[in-house]
Amino acid sequence: MRVLQGGWTPLLDTAADVLGAGATVSTMESDAPVAGRALVVVVDDRTAHGGVDSLGPLVTELLTEAGFLVDASVSVQADEVEIRNALNTAVIGGVDLVISVGGTGMSPRDVTPEATSQVLDRELPGISEALRSSGRVAGSLDAGLSRGVAGVSGSTLVVNLPGTRAAVRDGMATLGPLASKVIGELSGLVE
Repeated sequence: MRVLQGGWTPLLDTAADVLGAGATVSTMESDAPVAGRALVVVVDDRTAHGGVDSLGPLVTELLTEAGFLVDASVSVQADEVEIRNALNTAVIGGVDLVISVGGTGMSPRDVTPEATSQVLDRELPGISEALRSSGRVAGSLDAGLSRGVAGVSGSTLVVNLPGTRAAVRDGMATLGPLASKVIGELSGLVE
């Protein structure tokens, strides 16, 4: 697998081993980062098995518009171990922001919040509350009912978004200024 930017070559070369046979990884090209480096994790069984990924490109586009260099979009099955491995790989890779999409609902397969909580050093409940609140105001039931969490692992901000286009669009609009503040503080740029 060839990485175009971002230093993910060693991590992507072993992604199949780390993430398991049910994972797919694609790389993204982007202009120079302004806000930091990011990784997208799509939690969806169909996408992980080669189905069409409509959410990864949307999140990548919105992150790029916000000034982030998106290293890759990783698709994994709705499995706690696969999700946790993808998040840990991003944190070890040194990205500033990891956005996971999907798996935040109420079904037994929605395990993204549980996997994410195992990776976080500190939760940031204000971000999760802001995402749910803005989702409810925008009329997105998925966003308003999301169990998604947000927090910090090492110096990486990790945020769960629901797996719908409306929730992603609203969530990214809400997350932008919050992520900039957290990333600035984590990198020592904001006092």
